[in-house]
Amino acid sequence: MRTGAAAGHLRYFHAAVEYAHDDDLLAVTLPFLLEGVANGEPSIVAFGERTAGLVRAALPAGSGVEFLPGGDMYARPSSAIRAYRRLLAGHVAAGAGQIRIIGEIPVSAFGNTWDWWARYESAINHAYDDFPLWSMCAYDSRITPPEVLADVARTHPRYAVGGGRHEDSPAYTEPRVFLSESRPPVPDPLQAGAPTVSLTGPSPADGRRAVHAAYRGQIPAPDLDDLVVAVSETVTNALRYGRPPFHLRVWAGDDRIVVTVSDAGAGPKNPFAGLLPATEAATGGRGLWITHQSCNHVAAATGDDGWTIRLIAGNPAV
Repeated sequence: MRTGAAAGHLRYFHAAVEYAHDDDLLAVTLPFLLEGVANGEPSIVAFGERTAGLVRAALPAGSGVEFLPGGDMYARPSSAIRAYRRLLAGHVAAGAGQIRIIGEIPVSAFGNTWDWWARYESAINHAYDDFPLWSMCAYDSRITPPEVLADVARTHPRYAVGGGRHEDSPAYTEPRVFLSESRPPVPDPLQAGAPTVSLTGPSPADGRRAVHAAYRGQIPAPDLDDLVVAVSETVTNALRYGRPPFHLRVWAGDDRIVVTVSDAGAGPKNPFAGLLPATEAATGGRGLWITHQSCNHVAAATGDDGWTIRLIAGNPAV
């Protein structure tokens, strides 16, 4: 049974909390959590260390609120979706009629990697629709860039404004529309120079060899293995679903490896590809899902010359 502001709502109830003072965050968070506990609903916090500490200190002892390691939950967008879906399914199997979660994406995501987190915030409006979830995503306006807050308004149907009240976001954009927009990634500085490896018409095996050729210890060996798999899957998708000519380029830096794969096609037709768990019927979806699990940043955009996907293993926040 749904309660609170989500009462009568059949699907995912998704809200943003934009705050400028810690007291404002607590004024929304504490009633949300304590009301959930009182109703017998799983009530969960996925904050970073500082804000989690604020909430812990303000809650009564033995409150019954569960705390997740916020940094671990938000390692990568597709991983977060996978972890949350597993968590939600477990609570539903245990009989939960509603689940309450308040979380925050780490501030480190507000830089060069924000594009895929904006896509995450949009995609989860669909990804969690089969669960009785009421969640709030907290954004501290003191440290959140204006362009990020603009995306928050477009990816959250509503704002929690205190007193249990919510207001609709006039800028909210349906996920299929938002995710279909071309959002060119912030260029990596390495891409201003000549690539370490450049291939036209590569095979998946060529892609794997190109990554190994660029490797000189920039990333841990397991991350190298993941990147090799991701590049192989990406080249396979390009050859299977894209249009020639096909190009693969690799740049090697001190702390990262950057790979782009491009073709003359329009890219995936499914705007959720890569972010949501793939099915056998999803065209190219399984390879993109694997790729999003395997890299530290994945971004793609359509231009005049076709579609390009960029993979980064290592440190993408430069």
